[in-house]
Amino acid sequence: MKKSTISIVSTLAVLGITTMVIAAGGSPAVTDNLQKLGMHLYNDKNMSINQNQSCRTCHHHLAGFADLKNHLAPYTSVVSTGSDGVSKGGRNAPTAAYAGFSPPLALLGDGEYEGGLFWDGRATGYSATLADPLAEQAQGPPLNLVEMAMPSKEAIIGVIENSSYANLWYKVFGNNSLVNVDDAYDNFARAIAAYERSADVTKFTSKFDLNRDQFTAAEKSGLALFEANCARCHSTTVAPEVPGPLFTNFRYANIGVPANPLVPVSPDLGLGVTVSDSAQDGKFKIPTLRNVAMSAPYSHNGSFPTLEKMVNFVNYSGGFTPEVISNIDPNVGRLNLTVEQVKDITAFLNTLTDDY
Repeated sequence: MKKSTISIVSTLAVLGITTMVIAAGGSPAVTDNLQKLGMHLYNDKNMSINQNQSCRTCHHHLAGFADLKNHLAPYTSVVSTGSDGVSKGGRNAPTAAYAGFSPPLALLGDGEYEGGLFWDGRATGYSATLADPLAEQAQGPPLNLVEMAMPSKEAIIGVIENSSYANLWYKVFGNNSLVNVDDAYDNFARAIAAYERSADVTKFTSKFDLNRDQFTAAEKSGLALFEANCARCHSTTVAPEVPGPLFTNFRYANIGVPANPLVPVSPDLGLGVTVSDSAQDGKFKIPTLRNVAMSAPYSHNGSFPTLEKMVNFVNYSGGFTPEVISNIDPNVGRLNLTVEQVKDITAFLNTLTDDY
């Protein structure tokens, strides 16, 4: 999307004016009825207690599928506000794009965990009926009391039953598919996951993907520096049948992020709580860096309002007191990069924004 369009939408949002839905890059790139249904569900504000929030609210394309309000005010808004207009989440909303590539949570041979979704991996992929972290993640926010705050699965299924897209639901899942609430809620999750995996969300349309031969000198330098210093966690390896690198190894790390006074939950032990293991305390999911320039603020608690500040912290973390002092990755904060090298890495990261 052109910068002028983003500026207009941003200005309207700051003024509190409701904006129309704008599909990034034109018509939604959904290819089947399941994805189309998921798109309807993803955008339906009736899935919140006050009919004012949808999945899109906290995972908006103009913010790299993270929270648009945080994107517009990253110094003061670092977690999402709930449907009641008051409640605050305990973590910065991560991007929904590219999340579908994460495998189920698993303990690896080196004692580290891989996979799962949410910052703490609690969408494990262990569900017997779903077996998919992305679908499990989709079931969380609608019933979360500080997020969309719907009272029950029955209430959510009732929204679908009375929706304008109910016929599409029946076309996909069958005429009696809303009778069993648990089964219907699993199908709700499957449809949203299908949409999030569609080319409308997971695009591979960045400058890095489409026009790498036109990189500037700074971008070329930044890529080389990134591969030498950052690819250990933000892998540039291309997996089979994936169009490009995902810039994550799907693992978890405590990089020594400081507590954020704007976030009520502290200390946040992250993965350690999910797996009931203090050796994992303070570790959070290593995020994809695709669309990272759009998804400020950064880290699980939004401690870093700009991308350059985040890169600076990874380069040198001295002067910060970690929120959780155990299990800190010893390699982070000791990269010894120059100011110009940090700027070059930041320039490269800007090439990972979709809709180039």
